[in-house]
Amino acid sequence: MTTENIIFFDGVCNLCNGAVQFIIKRDPKNKFRFASLQSDFAIRRLKDQGIDPQISETIILLQNGKIFTKSRAALEISKRLSGLWPLLYSFAIIPGFLRDSIYNLIARNRYRWFGKRDACMIPTPELKSRFLD
Repeated sequence: MTTENIIFFDGVCNLCNGAVQFIIKRDPKNKFRFASLQSDFAIRRLKDQGIDPQISETIILLQNGKIFTKSRAALEISKRLSGLWPLLYSFAIIPGFLRDSIYNLIARNRYRWFGKRDACMIPTPELKSRFLD
């Protein structure tokens, strides 16, 4: 059983914010906590993990001290969601360089395709406890 599941995401990216909302709706046991890559918490925590906090083209999952990025992070997250979403983990058999090439294409174009916010989203009071500053 994991004791720490923190998802770091680009807080100004509309696609990333949509992904966070998607995860929250499918995480009824509140397994995940969230931090935007622009937050002080993310900057400190990622530096502690030896990761450049300026990385904004990937989702990062910190799970019990282990870091997952890009498509692997997405697969690890899907494995812990309710419903049929854990079935997506079967895509882990596809070599990472292939999965990540698709991920990178979307990441490079996410602002153009999905838009960008001027500031990070502010969680509702009922979701505030799931976000780390």
